[in-house]
Amino acid sequence: MGPNIPSRVALPLLGSNQDSPDPESGVLPVTPRGSDYGAEGARTPDLLGAIQALSQLSYSPARARNITSRSLFSKQHDPVRKSLQTARVGLVVLTLINLFNYLDRWIVAALAESMKHSELRLSDTQLGALMTGFLIVYTLTAPLFGLLGDTRSRNRLLAVGVAIWSLATALAGLARSYAGLFAARAAVGIGEAAYGTISPTLLADYFPRQQRGRVFAVFFAAIPIGSALGYIVGGLVDRYFGWRQAFFVAGVPGLVLAAFAWQLYDPPRGVQDAPPAPPAPPGEPAGNPRGAYRILLRNRPYLLTVLGYAAYTFAIGALAFWTPTFLERVRGIPKAHATVQFGAIVVVTGFLGTYLGGWLGDRLLRVTHHAYWWLSGITTLLAAPLTLLALAAPQPPLYWAGIIGAELCLFASTGPINSAIVNVVSPHMRATAVAVSIFTIHILGDVPSPSLVGIISDARSLGEAVLIIPVAVLLSGVIWTYAATRPAAPAAHPC
Repeated sequence: MGPNIPSRVALPLLGSNQDSPDPESGVLPVTPRGSDYGAEGARTPDLLGAIQALSQLSYSPARARNITSRSLFSKQHDPVRKSLQTARVGLVVLTLINLFNYLDRWIVAALAESMKHSELRLSDTQLGALMTGFLIVYTLTAPLFGLLGDTRSRNRLLAVGVAIWSLATALAGLARSYAGLFAARAAVGIGEAAYGTISPTLLADYFPRQQRGRVFAVFFAAIPIGSALGYIVGGLVDRYFGWRQAFFVAGVPGLVLAAFAWQLYDPPRGVQDAPPAPPAPPGEPAGNPRGAYRILLRNRPYLLTVLGYAAYTFAIGALAFWTPTFLERVRGIPKAHATVQFGAIVVVTGFLGTYLGGWLGDRLLRVTHHAYWWLSGITTLLAAPLTLLALAAPQPPLYWAGIIGAELCLFASTGPINSAIVNVVSPHMRATAVAVSIFTIHILGDVPSPSLVGIISDARSLGEAVLIIPVAVLLSGVIWTYAATRPAAPAAHPC
């Protein structure tokens, strides 16, 4: 029988100075220490606006009628409303940063052919190594930021990381040698490691467990949109101004977002878990990295989730990096058309697939505790033959249909599988768990995959090299489906 999930889940009253339950919602307030949000009137602007889907998150219907009619700059005496808009603002800021995170990461794919034929004279192996170098640094520094994220100010660490990657992106446009370009792209990994490990833990403390599938769907919808903008913006700026200017365009907005990140609210860890998580005892993961790693290694649901995610990331990394070049070189589509068309498909299918997957995953929790794994496993298994069709079919109607179908299925698992990762571990070691996940999925996934495809392409052809991708998609689906059939560990939370 599925878990008994209430129809209305209210967010704890973060920043409230009350010590009695709210008369309408009946929720007992939680007052974080050191918060600037207890003062009358919130200080952070409401950036959500367009994301109408969040209007049903963390509120009671009676309170929701007029919540969007007031500006966040106005005085607000309702602690539930202040708590809601604090969480919503946090989600929007983190989602915007995630969008530019992936715009920056995949703009290289749109610029690959221009850099190959520029004065740098890069081979396919060198182009693939640009992504590999970034991911190696990203992967190696993620565990450090994971440990810091469990014990230090998360919003400050996140802001510094965003500033570092933005500066490094701009520096890539000044590179006069392959070594300089490689170093700049590798340095981007330092900043993105800080952001990638910390942001999911903040979201887990902004929203309750029953809403995390939808929340992570909104957050991770920035991946396809940001990636597509990387292809589109990179391709257009490259065409009209040159590939160096494209790096400048990608880097500057991140500095503004770093200032927003610095002002984010850092809630108490585990405040949204029921029952609320007690402080980590001495010697537990927050202060003992080896102990945290031992606990994660004994957590079978976590291990299976991460291993399936590694195979998934192998496929996604190779697809994202090489598809624009594949369409141009193998299918004969002009470069500007290839980047824009593929980017448009990624935007639409990524947003629809990610949001629908998150919404459906939360709905299926009423049926089974393993809903996130079942959904991720089945949709990924469906994506495997569609990916093969996209890469092997010679006729445009067939390979475009394969690309659209594969993208929809692949993105459907993004929200649920990331929700599963944060749900099956203790709140006091979530940043460490996310960091270990990042390390594993990249060291086994998209660290080797772009370079491996490039090496096979230099030895044979790009058309043959990309055929290793559907195999990785199939393996991911098999692992997640197997995880769904296994009983959860006693200490694990339902997923």
